[in-house]
Amino acid sequence: MTPLKVKKSLALIIALAIFVSCAAVNRLNFLSPKDEVAIGKQTAREVERSLRMYRDPIVLAYIDSLGQAMVRASALAQFQYHFKVVDAPEVNAFALPGGFLYVNRGLIKAASTESELAGVIGHEIGHVVGHHGARQISKRYGFAVLVDMIAGRGETSLAREIAAQFASFGTGLALLKYGRLAEREADAFAVQCAVNAGIDPEGVARFFQTLLTLHNSEPKGVEVWFATHPPTQARIDFVRAEIAKLPPTDGLKKTSIRFDQIRARVLARR
Repeated sequence: MTPLKVKKSLALIIALAIFVSCAAVNRLNFLSPKDEVAIGKQTAREVERSLRMYRDPIVLAYIDSLGQAMVRASALAQFQYHFKVVDAPEVNAFALPGGFLYVNRGLIKAASTESELAGVIGHEIGHVVGHHGARQISKRYGFAVLVDMIAGRGETSLAREIAAQFASFGTGLALLKYGRLAEREADAFAVQCAVNAGIDPEGVARFFQTLLTLHNSEPKGVEVWFATHPPTQARIDFVRAEIAKLPPTDGLKKTSIRFDQIRARVLARR
């Protein structure tokens, strides 16, 4: 791009910045799906270098199978999804832009039914579908995202900068801390996605209730989850209100023998 075109594009960005309200900025997304995948891939590499990953192929196959079933049920598979397990005792799960989702070993232990685990996975898929990570990046990096693109530096420099934040992961958690609206969107998505997959959506609410109980008895075990998306009683009430809107559906699955086997396998590992 010529210097004149860059200047004109930057002028357009400045004008946009002046006229866009703060509320609208919170919902802006400057990243294309291709950009989200590029950032997600780069960040996933950094995450998997800095965190210990769970390598049991039987557990990984189950988590991927459950995750892919939830993706199919969403009917919004804009991305190719990848499901991994982090070998960490803390109760946590997170999603990167572009369809890269991680579940902690501690979360599998904390879930008492398959519907609870599926609810968490559905919630994280909801963040990807809602482009919440991309919005956070757009908000955090502001119009520098557009400048990077217009200047012809492409997606790689931004992807590297964002991925570097996740190298220590503690800093990267700031990009995964969503606002109330995004969390509600993901909660509502998890409820509908669970029903579409033939799974009891009450599992979403039950798991949040479990987290509140754990927070009172073992706060360190769930502090990461509470730092990024705290499950308040108001959120539990919201989820149950969303469930109440659904037409009656028989035969929704609460758990499975396979889930019990996988959870027992994880619990047996020291």
